[in-house]
Amino acid sequence: AMEDVCAKFVSQKISKTRWRPLPAAALQPPDVFATGSWDNEDNRISIWSVGDVGNAGLNGEFQAEPQLLCDIRHNGDVMDMQFLDQERIVVASSTGTVTVFRHHQNNQTLSANQRWEKAHYHVDQEISCGGAACTGVICNNPEIVTVGEDGRINLFRADQKDAVRTIDNADSSTLHAVTFLRTTEILTVNSIGQLKIWDLRQQRNEPSQIFSLTGDRVPLHCVDRHPNQQHIVATGGQDGMLSIWDIRQDTMPVSLLNAHEAEMWEVHFHPSNPDHLFTCSEDGSLWHWDTSTDVAEKPSFLHQGGRSTTYFTHSSINQSVVSAWLSNDPTKDRMEITNLIPNQTLSVNTLDVLGPCLVYGTDAEAIYVNRQIFA
Repeated sequence: AMEDVCAKFVSQKISKTRWRPLPAAALQPPDVFATGSWDNEDNRISIWSVGDVGNAGLNGEFQAEPQLLCDIRHNGDVMDMQFLDQERIVVASSTGTVTVFRHHQNNQTLSANQRWEKAHYHVDQEISCGGAACTGVICNNPEIVTVGEDGRINLFRADQKDAVRTIDNADSSTLHAVTFLRTTEILTVNSIGQLKIWDLRQQRNEPSQIFSLTGDRVPLHCVDRHPNQQHIVATGGQDGMLSIWDIRQDTMPVSLLNAHEAEMWEVHFHPSNPDHLFTCSEDGSLWHWDTSTDVAEKPSFLHQGGRSTTYFTHSSINQSVVSAWLSNDPTKDRMEITNLIPNQTLSVNTLDVLGPCLVYGTDAEAIYVNRQIFA
């Protein structure tokens, strides 16, 4: 599987990688992605073009490495990053500031388009000059929701100077990540193992529902919602476990899957093939979880550096496939798990999937692009 992957060493620890969204009718694979760095003297937001398809080798593998199109300095560690549209990227900083950068495609430059200083802050000014890390951001253009170490939730609108809404003490613990469930509802995860649903139409500053991991209150670091079944949510935590939740019912996860040996940093359902899910971890691994129906006959096991051979092509979402995520133990019936990085090194902090392409970034100061994840 490794021959499909090209690496680019960037002399920056990479905290976030994101594909630029494709125009609605686009048929081509994604060709541009952004990265953000952390723990460097000088952190940067960078825009990359994937290797030129013209350089495909005899077997169709891509040899060209990503090319830097432009970059710009970023104040603080990049904690999260999301494209708002084809040109604008919203970046969450460890300083508490949220910045919208614009990528000017005509002359390949980046500029700060809009900034909300100290969107997150500690009331006690003694702590790190008052700023509290903005840990998560999610966009549904023009709306931008941010969460932070201060337990605050902000709703911003692009091109509006002030927050549309702020829930000041949304949580007494750190909020680590946020996702939209629908246009008026968001879901947050926190450092004591809770999921909370917030209805932005309500003026109350309380969640409409709370879900909890039982027992140890393990911090949850990441969350993603199934793209077609809005009640299915996946979370990853400090213990490396993958939890699948059905927010229509139980307040506890439907399934808890043993996954990584250390913190899980990101979890992503494939946006158009959601029976494929990807997770990455501090332990240096990146797993591809495949529940597509073709694997029903196979035993479930972890391939080290092998690859999964199934590819889900149904145009309509088949109910039995979706419920694979909701069966009590998806691994029993049909799940193939592939570690896409056989020689584990340092933490894999981030990943993003779009079409046939995967991009991920590590503390080993490298970004990797795999343009054939279903090959």
